Amino acid sequence: MPDTDHKSEIVDFDAGNLPKRRHADQHALDESGIHDPRHGRYIGDLVYGALDGIVTTFAVISGVAGASLSSGIVLILGFANLFADGLSMAVGNYLGAKSRRDYHERERRRENWEIDNIPVAERQEIRDIYSRKGFTGELLEQVVTVITGDRKQWVDTMMLEELHIIPDIHVFPIRSALMTFWAFAVAGFVPLISYVAAYMVPSLAVYSYPVAVGMTVLALFVVGSLRVYVTGKRWWKSGLEMLLVGGAAAIVAYIIGYSLKGLA
Repeated sequence: MPDTDHKSEIVDFDAGNLPKRRHADQHALDESGIHDPRHGRYIGDLVYGALDGIVTTFAVISGVAGASLSSGIVLILGFANLFADGLSMAVGNYLGAKSRRDYHERERRRENWEIDNIPVAERQEIRDIYSRKGFTGELLEQVVTVITGDRKQWVDTMMLEELHIIPDIHVFPIRSALMTFWAFAVAGFVPLISYVAAYMVPSLAVYSYPVAVGMTVLALFVVGSLRVYVTGKRWWKSGLEMLLVGGAAAIVAYIIGYSLKGLA
């Protein structure tokens, strides 16, 4: 007989004492093992799109500032990066999400084919899976009977337990791409705000880069801390990590711009 912990993770018993499969914490795990509630499926797209937008735009600004070029050049290169790189990242995310969705659908079709053509072997796989979890005897056979008695549950179980693919969490490539582009464009605009202000009020130009540095530092830390929803790390640690990465990129860009300013 399995211990109490095994039963609490896998089955509940209704009034008729029939086992019903569930997850103890009511969350699914994605392929990396991180909790992935369905309502938060786009958090990763938003966070990483925003971080990439801030880092790349600020790197461009730092390179131009190091080369002592005009604010107009900053705006030209900054907005070019904002839309061109943002579009490139969105397309890459679209293709990645589409490939992931196609893979999930292909594996589901394969599991359905195996259930139709080799049901005995597929049933034995369910038995082996729950046997490894500690189920034995009559309880094990009850679990196998309940799961294989519902085709969708059978396929979902094979997808999750055998292939580690979350069932019923649909991937929408276009939405993922739009989320990425939107986050990239909005967050990437932050380092450019002071330069837009200086373009409209030229007397502010002397403060453009220092203000851009301050706003970027704040934005990097805030957006970086939001990675906690993806990585599970402490928010302040995630914020500091992205601040260091973004700062390093900006320093390198500034040094390169300063070294090559004689070419301008």
